[in-house]
Amino acid sequence: METMAVSKFKAHCLAVLKRVRKTRKPLLITRFGEPVAEIVPPSAPRRSKGWMGSLRGTAEVVGDIVAPAAPEEEWETLRS
Repeated sequence: METMAVSKFKAHCLAVLKRVRKTRKPLLITRFGEPVAEIVPPSAPRRSKGWMGSLRGTAEVVGDIVAPAAPEEEWETLRS
């Protein structure tokens, strides 16, 4: 594992973080030769399966979904 002094890390922090993310290699930060912190790349993002079918199994059908919500006698549009 590569090591870097804390003073150098402080001076080049953003570039070092970018390099760790790009190379996926951890970095040990030291102060007077003693380990202070370990910079590790983030874990790989979880890939979604896509939006098609992503809600499958999340809903439950209760009752008749084909029949009208109200009887035909209550439909105001049929009254003329």
